[in-house]
Amino acid sequence: MRPESLGRVLGIGLRVAGRVAGQRISAAAQPANSTSASGCSPQSPASSSTISQRTGKAGAGLARGVGGFLKPFRRVGGILWLEVTGVFFFLPVLVFTPTLWRTRFSYAHGPDHRTFIASAIVVVIFFYLGVSSFWRARRK
Repeated sequence: MRPESLGRVLGIGLRVAGRVAGQRISAAAQPANSTSASGCSPQSPASSSTISQRTGKAGAGLARGVGGFLKPFRRVGGILWLEVTGVFFFLPVLVFTPTLWRTRFSYAHGPDHRTFIASAIVVVIFFYLGVSSFWRARRK
């Protein structure tokens, strides 16, 4: 499932659950003798907006609390992500460095000139990306 659709599903589910919980809370708060003869009491628009405001405040408080709880894990997760990415950026450096060393005598002209240039470009770019990834992880 794509992240966008997963977030949409969770958001819609949370809103529906909040609406149902708000309706049940308001139904429990109403006195038993105020029901009509048919057994169900229609809600006025003012009471439904009050319920939605309470539900919204409760949801915001819950989100703030969960966000505060997860904040240290998010920081550590970001640092770990940068370090793992840096390791994966160093893998092409390790793979292409022997080719660069083997073709070093063909750097100006020779049979392996293109191989040397391509290997040098790959090694320089991925070395830079690996170092910068570890650098950013240390600064966090």
